[in-house]
Amino acid sequence: MPSTSSEVETLGASERGADAHLEKSTAPPQPVATDAAAPPDVPDGGLRAWTVVAGATLTLFSSFGVVNSYGVFQSYYNTSRLTQEGESVLALLGAIQLACLYGLGPLIGKIFDSYGCSILMPLGSLLIVFSLMMLSICQPDQLYQYFLSQAVLFGIGCAMVFTPALAILGHWFRHRRGLALGIVAGGSSLGGVIYPITLQRLLPRIGFGWAVRTMAFIDLACLAFACATMRTRLPLRRQPAKSFLKFIDVGGFRDARFCLATALAFFMFYALFIPYFFIKQYAELQGMRPGLSQYLLPIINATGIPSRILPGLLADRIGVLNLLIPMVLGSGVLVLALWLPARGDAAIICFAAFYGLLSGGFVSLLPAYIARISPQSIYGARLGSVYAFVAIANLVGTPTAGAFVKAKTQEGFARLIGFTGALVIGGGCFGAVAWWLEYRKAKREAREKGVEWRWYT
Repeated sequence: MPSTSSEVETLGASERGADAHLEKSTAPPQPVATDAAAPPDVPDGGLRAWTVVAGATLTLFSSFGVVNSYGVFQSYYNTSRLTQEGESVLALLGAIQLACLYGLGPLIGKIFDSYGCSILMPLGSLLIVFSLMMLSICQPDQLYQYFLSQAVLFGIGCAMVFTPALAILGHWFRHRRGLALGIVAGGSSLGGVIYPITLQRLLPRIGFGWAVRTMAFIDLACLAFACATMRTRLPLRRQPAKSFLKFIDVGGFRDARFCLATALAFFMFYALFIPYFFIKQYAELQGMRPGLSQYLLPIINATGIPSRILPGLLADRIGVLNLLIPMVLGSGVLVLALWLPARGDAAIICFAAFYGLLSGGFVSLLPAYIARISPQSIYGARLGSVYAFVAIANLVGTPTAGAFVKAKTQEGFARLIGFTGALVIGGGCFGAVAWWLEYRKAKREAREKGVEWRWYT
């Protein structure tokens, strides 16, 4: 998720204080950003706080939810709008959205710390709705029009509202932040369920233009509610203009765990969205009827809802890496063991369901681990460093995958799936090394303190 220096306050599932953490003597116990700076009178609930959660949830529904639906656009462009373009070019449109969202997140976070939601939310909402309206009037085979409206303008608009929707939770929640963050993150998956179904039902009935305008009107209503309800509570920290040039911190790369976490993020995000973009085409190559294949992307997103909510709650109890690494490695094994040999409808549907369930938690657990190994004062900049690599991975990941399936053959998809699985497992191996370093550190500190060591927190 895009970072912000105040976003650390939204990661309740990952922050409890380093001293208390070591006293529990757990493994892998990652150093955590302390909560000491949080005001004692955080509401942690109540009508006003949960209204903010509702607004933030609708923000992710309207922004990342549309990004999660790009596989529908890509399939439609391939047959109806941009028929002269290859799969790599079509995938690039969706990849640029993701690159903007993650790449601009650190800068947007700095702006949020200084000005709150008052500028970012209205401007970002306007840009999202405007970009969708412009997309609705794009002409067939005019690639530059889709590039400007859907890739660039929409991606920038998403970045402007996405980061504040996460960062604002720290103003209203402390002990229940894990639950609040999980609910908000689930909004992106919910959008990834609703929008693909809506698009695929409307496209043959009212055409591309009005189908996209319908999405724009839905976003307008949701974002208007979000702008009216999302209000900061804590004092804002105005920063000098030159500080906005320093939203990335490279000091973390002196820590081996930080380097390993960055490598894990790069490999995982390189492959994460490939099934989102290509599973529908693969299913239809295997003979699945379009009336059924159109629900594969909603299935991935639907099973991703609980995997975004529950891990944040469980991470406090069993440790972030203890949860993150099995989910990443499980996703890679699932790609190779189930997607690669899948030929029938049942096998493909099972893969979609379990992939969403296993991979969804990675998006929320990665920032939690970065928070544990970073000082609170520079957490936003440290996460910005990670997401600089994530933006690159998102930009090249799905276009690279598209190069494997130019001819849409069984052999091409086999290479694409093998490539995806290898990337995910490779990322999981980097994470496993980080777990091993944490394990050694935990055992040593437990021995020095003379307390019992346990693998869970």
